[in-house]
Amino acid sequence: MSEFPIPKLSRRHFMALGAAAPTLGLASQASAMAPQLGAQTIDARRFKLGAFEVTTLLAGARTVPDPQTIFGMNVGADAFAQASASANIPTDAAQFFFTPTLVNTGVDLVLFDTGLNPEGIRAAVTAAGYTPEDVDVVVITHMHGDHIGGLMDDAGATFPNARYVTGAVEFDHWAKAGNERFDAKVAPLAEQMTMLNPGDAVLSGIEAVEAFGHTPGHMAFRLDSDGQSLLIAADFANHYVWSLGYPEWEVKFDRDKAAAAATRKSLLGMLAAEKMPFIGYHMPFPAVGYVEARDAGFQYVPHSYQLLMG
Repeated sequence: MSEFPIPKLSRRHFMALGAAAPTLGLASQASAMAPQLGAQTIDARRFKLGAFEVTTLLAGARTVPDPQTIFGMNVGADAFAQASASANIPTDAAQFFFTPTLVNTGVDLVLFDTGLNPEGIRAAVTAAGYTPEDVDVVVITHMHGDHIGGLMDDAGATFPNARYVTGAVEFDHWAKAGNERFDAKVAPLAEQMTMLNPGDAVLSGIEAVEAFGHTPGHMAFRLDSDGQSLLIAADFANHYVWSLGYPEWEVKFDRDKAAAAATRKSLLGMLAAEKMPFIGYHMPFPAVGYVEARDAGFQYVPHSYQLLMG
């Protein structure tokens, strides 16, 4: 016997439903005419890592044509096309994401990288529920324009109450390079900047990790809190297929391509072995995932709900 009694319908009920059918059809047609709103993205994604709160910020995105002019420069077009087809992604364009990260330690609010421009990073920080004035520490992983672009504009520093941290090797290289963007965005903040070497701590639980190759002093940062760990990976691996699956493929923006490939293999191997999540600056937003060893390379496994369970 059913737990829920089945109602008995009379002939009168069926006649009433039949009379209503044309009206229901019109309502269905009307609802189908609602305007299409276009693709939507979420600007901020927050999760717990031990006692830390970690928030990834979408500070910008763009579509880039002809991705093999950037990735897989040392392989043939057929190999690039086959790898792309296996991952169900096109070969004629790629989507780039720009993902700074906020870490709230409970004492300090730390921002890793600043996106393309002040407007984008202000909007992203605000979407996460903070203001630029709330940021206590700004960490720059390396000096490419999409990481330092939000530091300041003609009105001054975007994060007026912050101190700044970056790698000593990285800063020294760009200080001598005569780079216009570095001179405009970073050099004016030099007196407020702490220089780190690999193994040094930004704060308790946040340690600099050598990831040289993409730039001369490129750094990743390891977070450790209450037995949980995560790597803020920045740009040591820039694409979830073409970088992780094929770590020896050359990347246009890697300054030292051999060193960058060695860094990819080393850090991806560490992430896979430790089953440690990471945040990749250019990974598909929300840019959080895991690494699994696969054949001669690695496979990206996007975060689902693992870090939402605490």
